[in-house]
Amino acid sequence: MLLADLTLVSPENGTDCGVVPDAAIAIADGRIVWAGPAADLPAAHNDLPRQSLGGRLVTPGLIDCHTHLVYGGDRAREFDMRLNGAGYEEIARAGGGILSTVRATRAATEAELLASTLTRADHLIAEGVTTVEIKSGYGLDIETELKMLRVARQIAQERPLRVVTTWLAAHALPPEFAADRTGYIDRVVIAGMEAAQAEGLIDAVDGFCEGIAFSAAEMDRIFAHAATLGLPVKLHAEQLSDLDGAALAARHGALSVDHLEWLSDSGIAALTASGTVAVMLPGAFYTLRETKLPPIAALRAAGVPMALATDSNPGTSPLTSALVTMNMGATLFRMTPTECLAGFTVNAARALGLADRGRIAAGQIADLAVWNITHPAELSYRIGFNPLHSRIFGGTPCPL
Repeated sequence: MLLADLTLVSPENGTDCGVVPDAAIAIADGRIVWAGPAADLPAAHNDLPRQSLGGRLVTPGLIDCHTHLVYGGDRAREFDMRLNGAGYEEIARAGGGILSTVRATRAATEAELLASTLTRADHLIAEGVTTVEIKSGYGLDIETELKMLRVARQIAQERPLRVVTTWLAAHALPPEFAADRTGYIDRVVIAGMEAAQAEGLIDAVDGFCEGIAFSAAEMDRIFAHAATLGLPVKLHAEQLSDLDGAALAARHGALSVDHLEWLSDSGIAALTASGTVAVMLPGAFYTLRETKLPPIAALRAAGVPMALATDSNPGTSPLTSALVTMNMGATLFRMTPTECLAGFTVNAARALGLADRGRIAAGQIADLAVWNITHPAELSYRIGFNPLHSRIFGGTPCPL
């Protein structure tokens, strides 16, 4: 087999991803115990069962670190309206926008949400994804937000897929709280956060810091409460404007800040100091036909780790392809192919606070993707082509 050695990727040694030819990976009890040139395989591992991968390239299993995978309905009609010239207000008056998804998600049963989400999850699995983050945020009431998270947890019981869940009640303001922002934060965002944690449903807390959503001051309060519960935070920020959300998130030691098209130099400095991951979401950039590019070169120069994710959601990124996302990262954002792969592996794991996956190294969970290619660049180079041969999940092969 060929081994993509992502340990070579760092600001100090450049972005060229090393490929180890004639490699071997030793796995025991669902974890990697050794990886490197086959000629150097320690004798202690010679008694392990052997399987040839026929010279194929092996990478860590892909990690989609930012999705909104659980939701009801779809937004295809407003997509059509937008392409025919309708603006945001006209679409909203016609019943579209995020609140249409909120209505559909509130109306759906857990079984209905599970069935539709499994279809989307299957697309990610078919392209080598082994871990996915799933956010709430389309309920905007405690009952529905918890319902979404229960469905997200259930995905991991139905499929060979690891699921990380995030509380995103601070996504939008529902109509019933239009005149009471503080009440919504108190009675839904914070009270629901406590209920979700008590039920064991959340791994992190997120929010949308924008003029059309929540202010930096409001997010500061929400993050402060998350800290009292011992929950890590992340933030949608600087997508449509610069509200210094990145700096706010960095002050709270955020795992990641996501979108970042309008990220300033001071925001980059804050991320550098905190070690927070910058998550690039080219699907939303593409779907919204944005023109303001995130400052990739400046992030690279500052040594800020960059992750990539689908941002799969019904409105602004109806995308369920990790491979197309890699191509978008390369062609739209000018990330290198190695940065794109690192963005879906080692840096995506870091964006979720997970040290046990994203690399091929001793001690890591044995989640791997086996590809019918000979160089990692092919994963970003092709469009609409899936070279996945198989997945290895917890050390167990999962043929397609």
